[in-house]
Amino acid sequence: MNYDLEMERQIETLDKKNRLLLHACCAPCSSAVLERIAKYFDITILYYNPNITEKEEYEKRLYEIQRFIKELHLDNVKVLPGRYHPKEFFDIAKGLEQEKERGKRCYKCYKLRLEETAKVAEELGFDYFTTTLSISPYKNSKWLNEIGQDLNNKYTPTYLYADFKKKNGYKRSIELSKKFGLYRQDYCGCIYSKKEREQTKLEHTS
Repeated sequence: MNYDLEMERQIETLDKKNRLLLHACCAPCSSAVLERIAKYFDITILYYNPNITEKEEYEKRLYEIQRFIKELHLDNVKVLPGRYHPKEFFDIAKGLEQEKERGKRCYKCYKLRLEETAKVAEELGFDYFTTTLSISPYKNSKWLNEIGQDLNNKYTPTYLYADFKKKNGYKRSIELSKKFGLYRQDYCGCIYSKKEREQTKLEHTS
């Protein structure tokens, strides 16, 4: 399935501004996504990321999202901080600590965050839910959309298919990050990806 084209088809069927709960991992990933879809939805960003191991890093990314939304001056976009319980991530990562990034641990992390988004969307009466994660070339869009499709059968809100890296989405996120001076991290947030990134840097400098 062409997930980007499917999203456009979904948007074409809208006859009003529906409410969308948008899971976001950081401000840079949110930037190009909001630029593309904010005119079609009333959006609440759900910042739920228990995979971010260090609390300081977690709070820094949350602050950047809140700052970015304020600077955008969009009346139809707001931020909802989710709970921060790293144990939820460590529980699903158990036994997969040695997996490389983009492996089974990442799949379970996608599912953890997307299912929480679907649950909150249902509890708060949203029409749609989706995530910004597909804007990254390091994230598996097929997995993300398959998980979202499965959650469609479990929860009332409709999953908005997406592959936000399409149409130069990732490139645009870099441009917007520079424009707004957004903090860009070089790892997903979990301790395992951080260690892997540090090891890669060490290998490149040795």
